[in-house]
Amino acid sequence: MGIWGPGNFDEDTAADHLSIITDRLITEVSEAMAGDPIHLEPDEYWGVAVPCNLELLYLIAQQHYVGAELPGADTIGEWKKTYMAVWDGAIDNLKPRPEYRAQRRAVLIRTFDRLAELAARREA
Repeated sequence: MGIWGPGNFDEDTAADHLSIITDRLITEVSEAMAGDPIHLEPDEYWGVAVPCNLELLYLIAQQHYVGAELPGADTIGEWKKTYMAVWDGAIDNLKPRPEYRAQRRAVLIRTFDRLAELAARREA
């Protein structure tokens, strides 16, 4: 077992654990994106959980822990296209206030873009 520091994530077992966690987040998003688009609508479980998973991946990967996995930047870009097409097509059915709609859309775009930028830096 390799230990390289006193931190909670500074050893092989912790890196393996983190890899399992990030793989689960990525797998859930991948499956949601490949499934029925209705499940990605803003008032559906995966419509809410997908951005949460992406934010968690970003927060974890920003720490530069060994074992923190990310999908490729191209994959994230495809996810963004799929997700935003569903969101844009369904959000008005929920009759949100215009300011909420604009603010929420900006947050979603930023969520995908930040993760894609981080993944691209890792790929470089």
